[in-house]
Amino acid sequence: MAGSGRTEEKTMGWMDLFAFGRAEIAALHKTWIAFFITFYVWFNMAPLVTTIMKDTGLTLDQLKVLAICNVALTVPMRVVVGMLCDRIGPRKTFCIVMWAMAFPCIGFAFASTYTEMLIARLILSAVGTGFVVGIAMTSLWFKPRDAGFSQGVEAGLGNWGSSLAAITMPILALTVFDSWRWAVASSGIVMFAYGVYYWFAITDGPEGTARPIARKAQAIEVSTWGDLVIAILWTMPIWGVLSLLVRMVTKKGYITADVSYMLYAVIAIMVVYQALALIKVNVPILKKGVPEDDKYRFTQVGTLCASYVVTFGAELAVISMLPMFFQKTFSLTPVMAGLFGSMFALMNFFSRALGGYVSDRTPTRKLAHMIYLAGVAGGFALMGMITPDWSLVMAVVVTIICAMFVTGGCGTTFALVPFVKRRITGNVAGYAGAYGNVGAVVFTSAYVTMTDSEFFLMLGGTAAAVFVFCLFFMKEPEGAFAKEYQLSSVDKEMMAGGH
Repeated sequence: MAGSGRTEEKTMGWMDLFAFGRAEIAALHKTWIAFFITFYVWFNMAPLVTTIMKDTGLTLDQLKVLAICNVALTVPMRVVVGMLCDRIGPRKTFCIVMWAMAFPCIGFAFASTYTEMLIARLILSAVGTGFVVGIAMTSLWFKPRDAGFSQGVEAGLGNWGSSLAAITMPILALTVFDSWRWAVASSGIVMFAYGVYYWFAITDGPEGTARPIARKAQAIEVSTWGDLVIAILWTMPIWGVLSLLVRMVTKKGYITADVSYMLYAVIAIMVVYQALALIKVNVPILKKGVPEDDKYRFTQVGTLCASYVVTFGAELAVISMLPMFFQKTFSLTPVMAGLFGSMFALMNFFSRALGGYVSDRTPTRKLAHMIYLAGVAGGFALMGMITPDWSLVMAVVVTIICAMFVTGGCGTTFALVPFVKRRITGNVAGYAGAYGNVGAVVFTSAYVTMTDSEFFLMLGGTAAAVFVFCLFFMKEPEGAFAKEYQLSSVDKEMMAGGH
C-alpha cells in the first residue's frame, strides 16, 4: 500500500519465539523476564493480605491504604522513566529500576511500623515503570515490520508477573519460608540479582548499532508552538489524577482534610513543575527551528494515550470488578466467579500478542488499530446488556470476545509507539503507559457511583469517542513495515554525538 513502506520479507511469527539462537529473540526473552519480575514484585502484597493482617495486627482498611500507595507513583514515574530511557538507554534504566526498587521491597518486608510500610510501598509503586523500559528495549531490537508482535509478546508475558505472584506468593509465605516477610523480601532479592545479570547480558540493540539519543531528559520534545501547548495539556492529568487517589483516601477517613490539602498542593506544584520543564526544554528548540524531516504532531501521542485509556485502563478497571459481577449476576460461588472474572488477565499474553501480530500484517497499522477500537466499543456495549436472564455460557462468550479486543487493542496501540519519533520512543511509551493507569484510576473511581450495566456502557461510549478521535487525528506512520526505522537529520546528529 502506498506510503506503508511494507516489504515482502517474512515477518516474525509464533514459532520464531523458540529460535533462541537468534540474538533478537534472546533479547526479547531476557527483557520480558525483567518486566515479569518487576510486575511480580509490584503485586507481591495483594495475595498476602490476610497473612499480613494476622501477623501484624493491621486492619483491612490499613491494608487498603497500602494498596492505594502501591499504585500512586506509577503514573507519573512512567513518564519520568520513559525520558530516562531515551537519554541513557533502556539497559541502564532497567537495571537502575530493578536495583533501586529492590530496597523498598525488602524495606517493606521487614518494616517494624505502619509508617515504614506506607513509605516503602509508596516508593515501590515506581517499580510499575518496568513496562515502559521493556517497550523501549524491544523497539531497539526489532525491525519496524515486527514491532507489533515483538512488543505484544514482551508486554503480554511480562504482565503475567502479577498473575504468578497471586498464585505463588502464598505458597512461598506459608510453605517455603514459613514467613510472609521472607517471601516478599525474596522477590526483591531476585529482582536485584536479575538486574546484575541484565546489565551484562544485553545491549541497547544489536551489537554495532547506535541508537538515537534525546536532547534532554527533563521533558518530551515537540515540533511547534501549538504542540507545546497541547503537550502541557496532555501532561497535566498524569500528575493531576493523583488528586483522585487523595480524594478516595480522604473520603474513607484514612487521612484528615488538612493532610489532603497539603497533598493537593504538592500535586499542583508537580503539575506546574512539569509544565515549566516542557517550556524550558522546548523553547530553545522551537526558537532555533525544527527541521521539516524532524517534525511530528503531538496529537499522534495523544491518540495513543487515549487508546491506552480505553484498552489497558479499562482492562484494569474491569479486572477489579468482574468476579463480583459474575457472582452477583449469576449467583456463582466466589471460586467460580473468580475463575470467570480472571479471563481478562489470563488472556493477556495471547490476545495482546495477537493484536500486535494483526498490526504487523494488516495493510496499515491505523486500520488494524481502528478495527480493535471498534471491537472494544462493541464488546463493552454487549457486556452492558448482560442480565441474569442470559445464559452463563453466552455471558462468558461475550466477555471473552470483549477481552480479546481490549487486550489486543493494547497490542495495536504499542505497535504504533516506535513510529512517532525514533529518539523519543521511551517518552512516547511513558506517556501512553501512564495514561493506561490514568484511565484505570478514573474508571475505578466512576464505578463507585454506577450500576454494572452503566459502567460497561460508559466504557463502551468512551471507546467509541476515542475511535472518532483516532479516526480524525491518528496518522498512519511512514515506513511502518520497512526494513529499518526512518531517522531524521537530528536523529543522525544525536547518534553521531552532536548533542
